[in-house]
Amino acid sequence: MASTILSGNIVQIEARKIFYGEVKIDNKKIISITKTAEAREGAHFILPGFIDSHVHVESSMLVPAEFAKLAVVHGTTGTISDPHEIANVCGIEGVRYMIENGKKVPFKFHFGAPSCVPATIFETAGASLDAVAVEELLALPEIKYLSEMMNFPGVLHHDEEVIKKIAAAKKYNKPVDGHAPGLRGEAAKKYIDAGISTDHECFTAEEASDKLSFGMKILIREGSAARNFEALIDLVNDHYENMMFCSDDKHPDSLVEGHINLLCQRAVEKGIDIFKVLQVACINPVKHYKIENGTLKVGDAADLIVVKDLRKFEVLQTYIDGGLVAENGKSLIKTSTSKSINEFNCSEKTVADLIVPANDLIREIPVIEALEGQLITNKLMLEPTIVDGQMISDIEKDILKIVVVNRYTSAPVAKAFIRNFGLKEGAIASTVAHDSHNIVAVGVDDESLCEAINQLIKQRGGISAVSETKMMVLPLPVAGLMSNEDGYKVASDYTAIDRFVKNTLGSKLAAPFMTLSFMALLVIPHLKLSDKGLFDGDEFKFL
Repeated sequence: MASTILSGNIVQIEARKIFYGEVKIDNKKIISITKTAEAREGAHFILPGFIDSHVHVESSMLVPAEFAKLAVVHGTTGTISDPHEIANVCGIEGVRYMIENGKKVPFKFHFGAPSCVPATIFETAGASLDAVAVEELLALPEIKYLSEMMNFPGVLHHDEEVIKKIAAAKKYNKPVDGHAPGLRGEAAKKYIDAGISTDHECFTAEEASDKLSFGMKILIREGSAARNFEALIDLVNDHYENMMFCSDDKHPDSLVEGHINLLCQRAVEKGIDIFKVLQVACINPVKHYKIENGTLKVGDAADLIVVKDLRKFEVLQTYIDGGLVAENGKSLIKTSTSKSINEFNCSEKTVADLIVPANDLIREIPVIEALEGQLITNKLMLEPTIVDGQMISDIEKDILKIVVVNRYTSAPVAKAFIRNFGLKEGAIASTVAHDSHNIVAVGVDDESLCEAINQLIKQRGGISAVSETKMMVLPLPVAGLMSNEDGYKVASDYTAIDRFVKNTLGSKLAAPFMTLSFMALLVIPHLKLSDKGLFDGDEFKFL
């Protein structure tokens, strides 16, 4: 590769300096940075690439190579990627699939070893990774950390398998990511003291401050479903050295619009010091995870971006290892052929499988309340609607039937009721259903539910929506989680089905499929539905 010289206002984040000069790149490295003048008004800016410090690539519905294709347009040059989703479906082979697919493109994926597969014993997953399997992964050079330790009760109560997994990470000198929503005080300190270094689940500034005081690094999450930016961003003023930005879960249409660059824009609009914002976005993930991304220093990998200004962060060029991978809003990464890997073995369902029998003596039932922009749900006790001895959806009260179908074997369907999806007709279904990725569906009648579910069984994975007159399906043949088609096409197809759910079926949720995907996530309180039944996340037991 011939040497490259970039001129512009050079942003040296940790030195807190901006000056006009030249960056010379040769053999994938920055070989010199030369100041030629003071910062020039109107000149563009050169800074390190952005890092998403915690993301499940699978949630973009794109294989890693296609995720990269979209992300580089927004100046993202690397991710801290937890392959937890595919591991729950395909086990260790799923993790290897993500690593190998990511190597197809010039982008720096840094994968973790999933720590909680399955996430709980209260659901059916496609695989299990014990401490031996986790250590096998941690020994790989491509694995940079132990992924989010969701089993915080296991940490607090010294569960043998949990402790072995943390010990394995320490053995290989790799950090341990956390996941402990709502944990405060001495319990949080005990969790952190066990070796847990980060948390991306804080939804209040008080909780984040608590954890920061105990030495934990806090990730500000702004994804397609969970959005904690507004609650946490002011903490950057005093804690910028111990904070990072992440998306966690980002749907393809959202990734087309922007990535970490948008969080930088919003932070600067709030008046936060530019160097603090960029430390959070570009520097801290590299230091914490000891990854290969450059930070715009001599000798570093030439992973850098050129932006129009330090307000909007419009990305003009993205370089990875000195190679130009995006320019003026266009990705230069080409779509390549990606094979499929999957685990799917259940039979089609009938309307009879979805019936919820009832008697007139039932006065109230537990109902899941989905919350806009949050992974947590509320537990409501409400009067059911009973017709001909069956509990049914009630459109007027916005209490709809939700079901979870075991995708790994034929088993009875789990059924419950949910509020806030707002559907007026039809049903939606998805095999993106954290964490075990069974089929989750919500609908106004059993016929629509059955049709939405069976479409996914025929496709062996995807998302679907049906109305009284129309059906739409986006197939996800890779583990029932990802498409192996062009990322922009997938984003367009997703936008179309998302619009159909809102405009035709009537959902008022900002991201109905993303919200649906978390309704089986048992490790987030308060009330969720697994393939085995309705689960109380506070009591950690079935109702």
